[in-house]
Amino acid sequence: MNYELFIAKRIIAAKQYKSSISSPIIKIAIIAIAVGIIVMMIAIATGFGLQQKIREKLSGFNGHIQITNFDNNNSEITLNPVSKKQDFYPEFKNVSNIKNVQVFATKGGIIRTEFDFEGIILKGVSSDYDWTFFKEYLVEGTLPDFSKEVSNDVLISEEISNRLHINLGDSFNILFVKDNPSKAPWLRVVKAVGIYNSGFQEFDENFVIADIRHIQKMNRWSEDEVGGFEVLISDFDEINKKSDEIYTETASTLNTQSIVEKYPGIFEWISLFDNNIYLIIVIMILVAGINMITALLVLILERTQMIGILKALGSTNVSIRKVFLYNAGYLILKGLFWGNLIGLSVLLIQKYFGIITLNPETYYVSEAPVYLDFWYLILLNLGTLILCLLMLIIPTVLISKIDPVKSIKFE
Repeated sequence: MNYELFIAKRIIAAKQYKSSISSPIIKIAIIAIAVGIIVMMIAIATGFGLQQKIREKLSGFNGHIQITNFDNNNSEITLNPVSKKQDFYPEFKNVSNIKNVQVFATKGGIIRTEFDFEGIILKGVSSDYDWTFFKEYLVEGTLPDFSKEVSNDVLISEEISNRLHINLGDSFNILFVKDNPSKAPWLRVVKAVGIYNSGFQEFDENFVIADIRHIQKMNRWSEDEVGGFEVLISDFDEINKKSDEIYTETASTLNTQSIVEKYPGIFEWISLFDNNIYLIIVIMILVAGINMITALLVLILERTQMIGILKALGSTNVSIRKVFLYNAGYLILKGLFWGNLIGLSVLLIQKYFGIITLNPETYYVSEAPVYLDFWYLILLNLGTLILCLLMLIIPTVLISKIDPVKSIKFE
């Protein structure tokens, strides 16, 4: 019996590409599998990549969770200070998976140059600030060092640099209105030691990073008073849970706000990517499965005589169905191989060369980001293989309907 099945497998494998009818259909089925896996890989890699980049940029400017006075909630400008003498600073011991706790303060100002002026938000940070985000997007110069005496060095965006013609190493004036508008504004002369470009235009055109001690002095705060705290967490998927835990562990006079709560519109928008990704996956698997069903039906019809002979020799319907499923599995694997090869090549080219660009005003990134995860690729390939094989069980039922006597005479 095993010898008969072996012969049947070899006959199908030898003839499936030679038949004038089945050969083009089989090739189309393989191409459909390959195209399907390519489209699914691109949808997942770019969809998750865009979500990850937007989250990364929002947290780079705001931290994952902010702790401020209730009066400062939903405001880009910190008005009322918070004491640095908190149980959770400089280390949050009562909540797990906290990467860093850093102080910050913000103040509205106006950059004035010889020929132009523009409103900005000066964000003051201290020596505890995590510069990882700005290291990635630094295009020129160095990051400022606020660990020693008060520094006049600032980090500006490429957007501000181009619009106000401020080059690396240039000194320029920033004006700050005092509480009493009748008095002359505060004037700070600062120096651009670094230029960044995050691609998030909403922030790039507004934020200048400076020493927090300038804001403390202008607001007449003590050294222990800051605008608030930014908390960075290890796992973004736990942001809502960690926000609740941090709120519980802080004083009743303080409020916590995650970036999901601060920018709900953006996060509602990027959450729609998940629905699009799932829809694309379902459509591609259905298209690939239908093409494979068509190819398998043609193979079965072409091998009707062989099926009748095997039945006459004593082969069961189940064993014959397995032969066709094995060969269909081989075709699916071949399509997956070429699909993965082409898909990974396209994604790696985009990842390292950024050929496809996007409008940052709409997508908050200047080029299509790519997120590659080994486990996503494994699950995608296994899921495609298993679902297609399950769909192919249906057409193999036709084998049980074939009569050996009639099929042997089949031409």
